[in-house]
Amino acid sequence: MNLSLPEQELLNSARFCVIVPTYNNHKTLKKVLDSILEFTPNLIIVNDGSTDDTTEILKQYSQYTQIHHPKNIGKGRALRNGFRKAIELDFEYAITIDSDGQHFASDIPAFIAEIQNDPNSLLIGSRNMTQENVPKKSSFGNKFSNFWFWFETGIRLEDTQSGFRLYPLQLIPKRFYTNKFEFEIEVIVRSAWKGITVKNIPIQILYDPAERVSHFRPFKDFTRISILNTVLVINALLYIKPRDFFRRAKKKGFKKFFLEDILESSDSNFKKSAAIALGVFIGISPFWGFQTVLLFTFAALFRLNKVIAYLASNVSFPPFIPLIIYGSLKMGSFFVSADAPLVLDSSLTLDDIQKNATQYIVGSLTLATVSALLIGLLSYLLLTAFSTKNKTNVM
Repeated sequence: MNLSLPEQELLNSARFCVIVPTYNNHKTLKKVLDSILEFTPNLIIVNDGSTDDTTEILKQYSQYTQIHHPKNIGKGRALRNGFRKAIELDFEYAITIDSDGQHFASDIPAFIAEIQNDPNSLLIGSRNMTQENVPKKSSFGNKFSNFWFWFETGIRLEDTQSGFRLYPLQLIPKRFYTNKFEFEIEVIVRSAWKGITVKNIPIQILYDPAERVSHFRPFKDFTRISILNTVLVINALLYIKPRDFFRRAKKKGFKKFFLEDILESSDSNFKKSAAIALGVFIGISPFWGFQTVLLFTFAALFRLNKVIAYLASNVSFPPFIPLIIYGSLKMGSFFVSADAPLVLDSSLTLDDIQKNATQYIVGSLTLATVSALLIGLLSYLLLTAFSTKNKTNVM
């Protein structure tokens, strides 16, 4: 292919290389490499312990950078080693292309053009998963991955599993914990947590059942991905989301943040009061250790303001905990058997509470429900009055 002068200038304007991880894709490897070389000679091939004719094929490309693993250790490790080599060679960006023939190297200029507009982005090629020959398991897996990526980062993407990507090498995390297919999830989630823009750009795709070989192991790899997502969700709920909340509040100023992001948010007064009620319920309920996880899960499920819900959940702030425990035990004493209720006096010990867990749990859930309904209703009335007053002042 003869590139036009503008295309050649575009490609020359970025310090990028193309990394091709490969494992037993001898049917399509040569075609993929030749198509890439029509656009750039900056090629890094990572042979991840292939046992077919890959090594023989790569002898034809000895002038290009190659990394050979003695045995197969996973796509994630292959990409990580490719990144390390690219950084050593002073490249700023790395485009990754799978060697199974599903990607078109002719989309490389689109990645470079997009990165010129937003130099600090991580770009993921978005495939048309509805076209002919796309396996149903790939389409389902992509939707599954898209959902968890949104839950963990708040970013909605159409494709989070495509291997055709552009990475800003100096910005992505330096250390990773996964080595196989799940690495491609870890790297985009943790990059988003660092503040890197992660977005899709449209690409072409070819699924040829006669040539394409997939090494994805449904049970093992799906289990790995599920474990990774569990860890990422817990991290997001317990650390990332609270961190981002306080960063936004500190940057804007807590008073301004409260007025603009909470009181003046686009949510209706009913949804704001529902978020407060949810926060109060979770804060008082006996789900110690899981309150933040549950809070953000239900806030996302019911599309409620997470900031408002999180603030309201601080009803369980440490100084208030003794009062909540006392109130829960007192409330529970009205529902448990007459010979079981715990006597609330100065002799109360932790052992007494443990022995009367039923009284505490029942009382805690009851207190949480009643408090959530009352505070939610009061919040709705106050917010409505505040909104009415503001409209009157404007008029």
